[in-house]
Amino acid sequence: MNNNYLIAIVDDDQHIRHLVEAYLQKENYRTVGLETAEEAWTLWRTTPPDMWVLDIMLPGMDGYEFCRRIRNEAEVPIIMISARDNEVDKILGLELGSDDYLVKPFSPRELVARIKRQLQRWYKLKNADDKPSREEEQAKIEHGQLQLWLEDRRVFWNGEEVDMTIKEFAMLKVLAEYPNRAFTRDELLTYVWGDDYFGSDRAVDHLIKRMRKKLEDLPIEAVWGLGYRMRVEERESI
Repeated sequence: MNNNYLIAIVDDDQHIRHLVEAYLQKENYRTVGLETAEEAWTLWRTTPPDMWVLDIMLPGMDGYEFCRRIRNEAEVPIIMISARDNEVDKILGLELGSDDYLVKPFSPRELVARIKRQLQRWYKLKNADDKPSREEEQAKIEHGQLQLWLEDRRVFWNGEEVDMTIKEFAMLKVLAEYPNRAFTRDELLTYVWGDDYFGSDRAVDHLIKRMRKKLEDLPIEAVWGLGYRMRVEERESI
């Protein structure tokens, strides 16, 4: 993995923007500083960055809403920064799809370290699937109206192709590979986010919620007190 990533810093505090950019540029990352989420959204539409460092309290659209909008379209890494040292705020940020949460004031070196870790995880998710699969020799997984084309990472539901993010596809793949098996949230976190992820397990719930919106009536069900499974009816043998 090289450092030729574009990282966007969205914060209305000019001092913080310049400080973070200076530390990242020393590590040979490309950076762009933005004061508002509206400016960030324009950047997303024209020159999407590889990662966001996102303040929560912004003029106009806040960081929560911006994170929600980005997550509806992509799995680009997001680190939220905020002066709010409140568990509720951290959980909300993680539920909306942020990958990490750092409280102000923070050490720029710590932020750079977290950025490196998130980009390494993103690089692995995007370019390799090193998890063993019993379907490796097959082109696709099929359950009723669901089809997953593994090599091309394409999903068809009721005959229509549905765009899925990398994490959505990874979650759908593991549940479809082992139908009717109940997975704990921790197991799904490890499979999709990696074994070095330390965020809330509510990230699993949020990802499942997004998948259900895209794949209406998909038979993924919650297992009370545990996690999730994909319910597939067993065919009777003749």
